[in-house]
Formats: sequence, structure tokens, C-alpha cells
Amino acid sequence: MLGLVFTTTDEAVSFVGPYTDSRPDRLDEQTPLRIDDLLITATGQGKIKATLATERLLRDHDLDAVLHVGTCTALDEDLSPGTVVGASFVLEGDRVELDAPTYPRMPLECPFDVDTEGTLVSQDHVTNDSEEQSYWERIADVRDETGYAVAYVSAQYGTPCHIVKTVRDQEESNAQNTDEDALHAIASFLEEAVAERTTPKK
Repeated sequence: MLGLVFTTTDEAVSFVGPYTDSRPDRLDEQTPLRIDDLLITATGQGKIKATLATERLLRDHDLDAVLHVGTCTALDEDLSPGTVVGASFVLEGDRVELDAPTYPRMPLECPFDVDTEGTLVSQDHVTNDSEEQSYWERIADVRDETGYAVAYVSAQYGTPCHIVKTVRDQEESNAQNTDEDALHAIASFLEEAVAERTTPKK
């Protein structure tokens, strides 16, 4: 069984509604939704909620793998809204000790067809001033609030974790972007990824 871990219920509903054709309202942050060979949950925003929700999910269910999907902010100006990014590395971005004994960087595999692969940094605390970016932001391509937590807990359980994010907005853009492109990209990516997973191998 594959665990689909979203950050928000809005992100999840963008896929659950069209895919199931019914009852996306059953999904909340506390109760995973089972659909065929998928177990779908939304963690809520922030690394604490993501850690607790992923821990609960893996403790209570026997999953073959975790796929964490959702939206992100582009730190690379070449990544436009709606771009599907597979994380090849995920960083813990709220640490300041650059010489800490445990380097907060995890390599990940992305076995999916995505627009590009890159480095994801997860941060609860960010600044809107591009000149005040942290070290971790400067070496990353995209930023979110939950990816590192989901990947870290999955690693503790020995469960493979993959992260795919769609760009919602850009760090240095003043434009008032909506989530429409990103949410559509999430749904389109997942429909194809799930179809490939459930298609019998010849």
C-alpha cells in the first residue's frame, strides 16, 4: 500500500475529488482516507504537525512506501508556477550550526516522471528578504514546510520516501500568484503516477 502524504487538505482534494469522483470531504488531518491501494492523509502545516502525522501513519499502517506531495516556493527563478519538482535531496533549513556533527541533508530517489529534480529545503521560519536567505535556502531549488520531517520519520521506520512538489510561487516574485496552477499540476502528476503503479507489468 502506498501512503500519499499531503500538507493541506486543499492539496489533497485537488487529487482526491477527481480521482475518486466522490466524497473528498471525508479527508481531514486526523483520519487517513483509504482508496484501493492508497492511504491518503494531510499533515497540516509545519514540521511539528508533519512529524506527528507521519509517525502516526507509519505506526498504524503497513506501507510499502510514502509519497509526499504538495506545493512549494521556488528559490530558483527558472522554476515557474506549476512546475513539478522531484526532490533528490531534502534539507532541514531551520538549523544554524553549519559544523554540526549530523549534516541535515537526506538524499532521496525520485522514480517518477517529473519536470525536473532538485534540492528541497524545509523551513518553518523564513524571511521575505532575498538578501537575508539562510545558507540552506541558497543551496536549494525549492522550499516547503514539511518535506524533511516526512522523509526523516519515514527513514526511522525504514519506509522508502519520495517527495514531489509543484511550484506555487517564486521567492523573488512580487506577483500575486494563486494555487490554481500548482494544484492542477499535483492532480495531473498523481493521476499518471497512480495509473502507472496500478497497471500490470507485461
